[in-house]
Amino acid sequence: MTATTHYTFDTDTAGTRIGDHEYGLELSDRWSTLGGTLNGGYLLATALQALRDELPQPDLLSASAHFLRPGTPGPALVHTEIARIGRRTGTGQAILTRDDREIIRVLATFTDLAVAQGPTLVRNAPPTLPAPEQCLDPLRGVTPAGATIAERVEFRMPQLAGFWTGKPGGTTAAEFWMRFADGRDADPIALALLVDAAMPVVFELGVPGSSTIELTVHIRHRPAPGWLACRVHTNYLIDGFHEEDFEIWDSTGSLVAQSRQLALIP
Repeated sequence: MTATTHYTFDTDTAGTRIGDHEYGLELSDRWSTLGGTLNGGYLLATALQALRDELPQPDLLSASAHFLRPGTPGPALVHTEIARIGRRTGTGQAILTRDDREIIRVLATFTDLAVAQGPTLVRNAPPTLPAPEQCLDPLRGVTPAGATIAERVEFRMPQLAGFWTGKPGGTTAAEFWMRFADGRDADPIALALLVDAAMPVVFELGVPGSSTIELTVHIRHRPAPGWLACRVHTNYLIDGFHEEDFEIWDSTGSLVAQSRQLALIP
């Protein structure tokens, strides 16, 4: 008999259908951030899991989420609505609520990435990184206060940014490895969480935090197993608002996810 592995991501994003286009779930405290609220990528993934259950296409292609209130652990609901189901894509909306208050609103399109084909042009390359075992673990021996997500996702970096040692260096770009700490390989919906799982690079400016207002993610391929190579940068911080652009490349060197988010410095 083969033992079944229960991964934290799957357990903590799963909802139970309780009515037409309605799912109940328990938001877990295992994905909290430095501020004690739940990570935005985690909240997005819970909404996407419910929506995937209602569309015939298996893979997330694109999602745009607007974050209306901080998410906290406890009972929650996801309400879904199907906008259109076509031959190649299906689109729907998911609204995550807690205590009758809307937390995030998501519009997403799904497809079957296994059969996607057409013209292709890639004008960039994956980050050039030393092997993960030759890199530094920024969280070794460190558990950021309240940030339980640090126990769920692990990183390997060629060098540590200054903010990790309390000396921000002003550089708002980084390249590093990332994966789930329990060994779960990423899939398209997991990528929607992982693009928001790293410490914001604006921390290198000495800011006290960053709260996501809107996050858009595009999935380009189903990722191969293994470590994921990441590239992130911020170019504009204006009146307290900043963008963050994120790329994820899989172990075969394929671009698997891109995202952009707009966030607010508290």
